[in-house]
Amino acid sequence: MTSIELPHGVVSYRVAGPADSAAPPVLFVHPFLMDGSLWSSVADLLAAQGVRSYAPDWPLGAHRIPVKPGTDQSPRGVARQIIAFIEALDLRDVTLVGGDTGGALCQFLLDTDPSRIGRVVLTNCDAFDKFPPFPFSVIFHLLKGETRMKVNLQPMRWRAIRHSPLGLGLLANRLDPAQTRSWIEPSLSDEAIRRDAVAFLKGAKRKDLLDVSTRLSRFAGPVTIVWGTADRAFTPALGRRLQRAFKNADFVEVPNAKTLVSLDAPGQLADAIASMAHSPTRSDGSGS
Repeated sequence: MTSIELPHGVVSYRVAGPADSAAPPVLFVHPFLMDGSLWSSVADLLAAQGVRSYAPDWPLGAHRIPVKPGTDQSPRGVARQIIAFIEALDLRDVTLVGGDTGGALCQFLLDTDPSRIGRVVLTNCDAFDKFPPFPFSVIFHLLKGETRMKVNLQPMRWRAIRHSPLGLGLLANRLDPAQTRSWIEPSLSDEAIRRDAVAFLKGAKRKDLLDVSTRLSRFAGPVTIVWGTADRAFTPALGRRLQRAFKNADFVEVPNAKTLVSLDAPGQLADAIASMAHSPTRSDGSGS
């Protein structure tokens, strides 16, 4: 893990793959109440193929360092934080990868400033007015308050609850207890981290993501939608609709995978990302 100081605060991130890679860099965007470790298996597989990737811990409730006071924690504000990270590391022609809440953040980023994005890979994620879909809309409502979050996260200390449908059980076939505990621990133990997480939830509006969806077709770069077909919340029909919202998007079905394709099918996701590595972008290289 390394870190970088940005205008909104310190961002810790994982790097994998050769520094002199000829392939465009990959940047991962994780969901709410998770961190960059979600992508570790995919990043290792990409590194074996010579692709360098970056997996930051965004301030979504599993981060360890709170953001500075006054930071815009709305989805568009977090999208600007991601852009600031890309600019600070001078990453160009980026392959942007996101899933679940992170997929929504990728859409906000494309709507804000896609100038350094060459291509996009989205796994099962929020889209249109599904931000989030049921039953996660109920769960997020239960967390939308600092005291409410502290109280309602307490049962997640126990693996049986944490990995049940009331916790993370709907998201993946395979969950690592140590990893999932590490995801919830910051919001359980740190008031400032809870404050950041709640600010994001309060700033996440369905109407805003629905509005963003009307402009996704402006992104000219190639897009691949890698969708787990066993997902009961983010259905394949939602993924197909998201595909149609882009100008140039392919749809890849991942049988038996749920929301977190990076956990259920890391090899298939890594192959999809690697195959995009040299996909042509617009002649100006902006992807916009």
